[in-house]
Amino acid sequence: MTKKEIVRTISDDIGLTQLKTKEIVQKTFDAIIDALAVEGRIELRNFGVFEVKKRAARKARNPRTGDQVEVPEKFVVTFKPGKEMEARVTQLVQNQGGDGKSGNNSKSSIDSPQQPPSSSFSS
Repeated sequence: MTKKEIVRTISDDIGLTQLKTKEIVQKTFDAIIDALAVEGRIELRNFGVFEVKKRAARKARNPRTGDQVEVPEKFVVTFKPGKEMEARVTQLVQNQGGDGKSGNNSKSSIDSPQQPPSSSFSS
């Protein structure tokens, strides 16, 4: 699902224009990003927790040449789904006869250039 599809669904459900709904959705995403950049963590009850974590520098191998390369430390955003989300996704997968191979790990990482601060934020 794309942001455009999310906007269309919400717009149809609550009766706002797609333009106004898009603005609200974008402001929500911006607020999440801002909270992560400032606080390093955002907890959304019944949804999940986004958290900035530091990945240590490491040595890896170039798969084409086999040469060893240095991978610098970096900061990533992780997501851990809340209990309600996990339960609903599990129920949906079971109802559809899914095999769980669609890559639905409980955590995912997105590269993030921000440095994590030491304080926490909850809502």
